[in-house]
Amino acid sequence: MKELDLTPLERYPIDKITLSIVLDTRREKQKGYYPIKYRITYLRQQIYYPCIDILAEDYSALHGIVKRTDLVEQKKLILAGFENIKKTIQGIVNETEGFSLEKLNTRLSKGVKNSILTAFDNKIDSLKKAGKIGTSVWYSCAKNSIEKYTGRDIKFSEVTAEWLKKYEAHLLMEGKEYTTISINMRALRAIINDGMRDGIISQAQYPFVVKNNGKYQIPEGTGRKIALNISQLMEVFNYPISPENEKWRDLWVFSFYCNGANISDILRFKYENIVGNYIEWYRKKTVNRDKEKSKIRAAITEEMQMIINKYGNKNRHSHNYIFPYLINGLSPIQERMIIQNVTHTINKKMKAIGRALGIGDITTYWSRHTWASISRHEGVSLFGISKGMGHKNLTTTQIYLDSLSDDELMENAAKLPRRNNK
Repeated sequence: MKELDLTPLERYPIDKITLSIVLDTRREKQKGYYPIKYRITYLRQQIYYPCIDILAEDYSALHGIVKRTDLVEQKKLILAGFENIKKTIQGIVNETEGFSLEKLNTRLSKGVKNSILTAFDNKIDSLKKAGKIGTSVWYSCAKNSIEKYTGRDIKFSEVTAEWLKKYEAHLLMEGKEYTTISINMRALRAIINDGMRDGIISQAQYPFVVKNNGKYQIPEGTGRKIALNISQLMEVFNYPISPENEKWRDLWVFSFYCNGANISDILRFKYENIVGNYIEWYRKKTVNRDKEKSKIRAAITEEMQMIINKYGNKNRHSHNYIFPYLINGLSPIQERMIIQNVTHTINKKMKAIGRALGIGDITTYWSRHTWASISRHEGVSLFGISKGMGHKNLTTTQIYLDSLSDDELMENAAKLPRRNNK
């Protein structure tokens, strides 16, 4: 009987590290099968990663010319895993911090499948566990769009600049606006960034533009015009409405006077946020990702105070919410559901007003854009508007103010010299 070859199938040494493919014969599994494992040896320590189970004689056969179809496919799978771990090790070794078994384990646990959709699932799961429900929804929408486009899972290396251009063209064919495309692409870019940090792709494979390298540039959505002028705003304020629906409009009005604050922030306001004649808060949307935490301050106008007096919690303890929708102790998911329901109701009532006035479907977003637009019209500086909206840079504010209102266009036209018609 021919002696079996149970030596390592492959071996790769680099910088005091040795990666090997071995048959672990220390304990037989079932019916003579043993696990093939990837063994990493570093500073006299060893760790193993399982691959597949195989008969000892079949493992031996893998060392020579393989003729059996099933063994050919198994060998391809084994070597593919070996190459993936090899590249991951090479990537870590080339980093400034150097190699460690802990770092390798972290990279492999995240990226061993080299799957974009799995990476999305992991990201979504971690965001939910962190209570970032809104952000998890953003990633879920992007993942669903990509999965719909591809019809299958894809590897990180398949997301090239050319692939991104084709995906953008597909979204445009679906009737998506550049704002939506930008949102999806930014989520995908974050996933790709994680993959590059984990050594799944190299810097050379990175598909997005970096310092004008000619790769894919994420489009900037300009958005549609959703700001009211002053006369339209007065019409909205004075539109006759039933007493039971008035509170929903008043919450929209409160948002407008409160620097266009998002409803999600307003519902989280507590009485401790009121400091003298001002209300101060951090934007929920950006507070977790901003390194420098800066509060937004809005002067409490007469209109805002009247709405607080009319609808606010009567118990004004500092830890109580100003408006009686949220309560202390809610989970992030429960909190989000309540905020969504309130926002949906406000939008429903405001759309009805907008349609009746012939303005359009007014939503909570309109209060923010309207505050920015009217503030500019009344001479408030770009810096003042930017601080009031909680933006970190003026570029973001300029997106809100990108187009001139109809009133401004007419005013500018009126300033031009007139031609004398005879």
